Amino acid sequence: MKKTLTFKETIAAPRALVWEILWGHETYPKWTAPFCDGSRFEGTWEMGSKMRFLDPDNNGMVSEIAENRPREFMSIRHLGEIHKGDEDTTSDSVTAWAPVHENYTLKDMDGGTELLVESEILVSYEDYMLDSFPKALQILKTLCEER
Repeated sequence: MKKTLTFKETIAAPRALVWEILWGHETYPKWTAPFCDGSRFEGTWEMGSKMRFLDPDNNGMVSEIAENRPREFMSIRHLGEIHKGDEDTTSDSVTAWAPVHENYTLKDMDGGTELLVESEILVSYEDYMLDSFPKALQILKTLCEER
């Protein structure tokens, strides 16, 4: 069973900077460390492009960029899993949940940016996400506000 979790963070930095830190090759692994230390991505953030979100052992998610409105909205459609570098988008265990979306909305607010994240998940991952996402967004906030 799927469910959507919503997270909100207020960041005292302009949208352009928050966007840059969210999706930068060097900064992405820093703020996503609470999900998996050493996480990284392969691909580009262009709409329609394939993305691979990986841990140090080449396990992770295969996805595509469903929508990209720079400095405003990013939608990532997760399509399957990656095990030791091999993509799986067709097994019963994957088709039971895929696809799911992870959406990031950035809005101007007094003195900075409001970031809203909506993430579709399997209920079995709820506790993990409720623990990890706030930690990740706090790191993102610190990275943005220290610049």
